[in-house]
Amino acid sequence: MEKLRKLRGDMGQTAVEYLGIIAVVVAIVLAITGTDIGQTILTAIKNQITRVTG
Repeated sequence: MEKLRKLRGDMGQTAVEYLGIIAVVVAIVLAITGTDIGQTILTAIKNQITRVTG
């Protein structure tokens, strides 16, 4: 497999791929926070953080 990578010149993800991943994550977060279930999840996370930190 390593030989194949060297032949293709594949060196890992590019900045464009990382930007695409970030865009997808942001879209998911915005979709979740804009719904009732998203607010429920956010509230539960905040409550647990408060419980742990006091």
